[in-house]
Amino acid sequence: MRVKKKSRHRKAVKFYATCFGFREPYKVLIDGTFVHHLLTQRLLPADEALRDLLSASRTPALYTSKCILAELRRLGKSHADAFDAASLLATTKCEHEKVVSAVNCVLSLVGDKNPEHFFVATQDAELREKLREIPGVLVIYGLKNSLFIEHPSVQRKFAQLDEEKRLNMDISEYKKLLKAASEGKAADNENGSGGEQRERPISSLVKNALGVAEKSKFKKNRPKGPNPLSCKKKKPKHQSSGVQNQGAKADGESKRKRVRKRNKSHKELHSHSLF
Repeated sequence: MRVKKKSRHRKAVKFYATCFGFREPYKVLIDGTFVHHLLTQRLLPADEALRDLLSASRTPALYTSKCILAELRRLGKSHADAFDAASLLATTKCEHEKVVSAVNCVLSLVGDKNPEHFFVATQDAELREKLREIPGVLVIYGLKNSLFIEHPSVQRKFAQLDEEKRLNMDISEYKKLLKAASEGKAADNENGSGGEQRERPISSLVKNALGVAEKSKFKKNRPKGPNPLSCKKKKPKHQSSGVQNQGAKADGESKRKRVRKRNKSHKELHSHSLF
């Protein structure tokens, strides 16, 4: 099961690297609940544990924020060790003049499309549910003494939508191409080639606006004759049995019978000599 889990986590990280541009060294944004979980389950050192989880060749950078530290401080003695451990992490800048909750701070740092490519590590179920709705956010959570990566099932839909947007032309882009094509048409009319331009469809105008040459139509593959090297030669038809018998008789008559002389044995010669 450990091998299967590691392979599943490696595929998830590869998916985010391919579709959303995550690169090493990875950046992991950790909130107070996850720091507390690491300490209680003794998953230390944290950077090595996350490195094994992400199957990374380089140690990931661990980040927190001033709002997360302030929330841990307010929790008092029960989370004093978590506050001390979180204070050792790198602090990313959040644009909050007044301290806000850790959930709101993490959501503001991630934004709409996670431009900083943060991996978010949290034990807050409410925060994890909200992060699933944001494209390009990999969520890490702990379960007892093990760490897990959420399956990117919802994230695959975001990646598919982005790919469709790249493949399909937007309406505004299409209008720009039509405008460029109409400007080229007006220039051609001034040069005296307006008659030919009117007969051309809009698709060709758009292609010319992009500078794409018209491709020649491909010839259809017509059925060809059989390969002479793979064909067997025709065998002559067999004659009927009656014709074969007649032919055999004619050959027998034409051939003379061969008379074989019998050699006399030694006994016969001896008998003739006695009489």
